[in-house]
Amino acid sequence: MSVEKLTERRPEIGADELITTLVPPPRFDDVRLSTYIPNPDEPSQAAAVTACGAFAERVGAAGGKRSGLRGLFGRKGGRADDDGKQGLYLDGGFGVGKTHLLASIWHAVPGPKSYGTFVELTHVVGALGFGEAVRRLSEHRLLAIDEFELDDPGDTMLVSRLLKELTAAGVFVTATSNTLPDKLGEGRFAAEDFLREIQALSAKFEVVRVDGPDYRHRGLPEPPAALSDEALLTSAEQRPGATLDDFDALCGHLANLHPSAYGRLVDGVSAVHVRGVRAADDQAIALRLVALADRLYDRAIPVLVSGGSLDALFTSEMLAGGYRKKYLRAVSRLTALARDAEASAPVSRG
Repeated sequence: MSVEKLTERRPEIGADELITTLVPPPRFDDVRLSTYIPNPDEPSQAAAVTACGAFAERVGAAGGKRSGLRGLFGRKGGRADDDGKQGLYLDGGFGVGKTHLLASIWHAVPGPKSYGTFVELTHVVGALGFGEAVRRLSEHRLLAIDEFELDDPGDTMLVSRLLKELTAAGVFVTATSNTLPDKLGEGRFAAEDFLREIQALSAKFEVVRVDGPDYRHRGLPEPPAALSDEALLTSAEQRPGATLDDFDALCGHLANLHPSAYGRLVDGVSAVHVRGVRAADDQAIALRLVALADRLYDRAIPVLVSGGSLDALFTSEMLAGGYRKKYLRAVSRLTALARDAEASAPVSRG
C-alpha cells in the first residue's frame, strides 16, 4: 500500500492569501477565555485571564471610536483608551497556556483582525513589501503575534518598525514569546528584552506574567519509545491520510521551503510518520524542525517515529546554546503529539 510523503508536497502561498490566512491555527478554533483553566497553584494565571479580558474589551470599545482609515500617510495617530495601553505582552514559560490566551483575545475582538506567528508576519512583509503590509494590516483593529522572536536582530527590527506604524494607525497589538520555566527570574529578563527591542513602543505595552509548569507534562510519562521501522510502516498504512518520510529526506525538503509554508505542508494530514529520527547535527536543520513542530502542534497532528527518541532530537550542545528555549518548546510539543498518536491508535512497537 502506497503512503503519501511530505517530501512530495510543494505548497505555495500567494501574496493575496497572506492576509486572509492570518487566523489562529485549528487547534485554537474553539478556545475562549472562559475555557482557560488556571492552575490553582499559580495565581498569575487567573490574573492573566482577567487582564486579557479587560484588554479585549478595550480593543472592542476603541474600535467603534476609530474614524475611517484614510491611508498610511497623513493619518492621525491612533491611541488606546485613557485607562489602558495599546499593547499587551504575555510573558512566561512554554506550556502555561499563553497561546490559548492570545487566541482567546483574538476570538473576543470584532474584526477585522489578524493573528500570526512572528515568522509568518516577517513573511507577509517580505512578500507584500513593507508599505503594502502596513497598508493592509492598518485596516485591522487587532494584530496578535505568537512566538515573538528576539534572536534575529534584523527581523526583530523589521517587526518593531512595523508595530510602530500599526500602533500609530490605531491598531492594538498583543504578543507572546517563550521563556524557560526552570530558571528563577528568567521570565522577567525576557520581558525586559521584549520591551527593549520594541524601543519606542515599550510604554504602550502592558506586561502580564503567566507563571507555571508546562501543562502538557504535568504528571505524564516520558515520550513514547520509538517504533520499529516495520511498526511505523504498518501505522502509516492503517491511518488514512497519513504520511511517511525518512528523516534526512524530510530535513532536506524543509530547507527548500520557507517556514511560513510549513503549515500548508501538513494541512489535511492525519498523522506524520518519520523514519530514522536522529539528533539534528546542524543548527539550521534544528530550527526548521522547531518551526515544523509548531505547525504540527497547531493542527494537533499526531507524530510517530522510528530510530531515535523525540526527546533526543537536539544535542546537548544545542540545548546549552542561545536557542535552548525553542528546542525545549519543540520537544514539549512533539512529545504531546507522540502521546496523542499512542492514545489514538496504539500499535505494536515491533
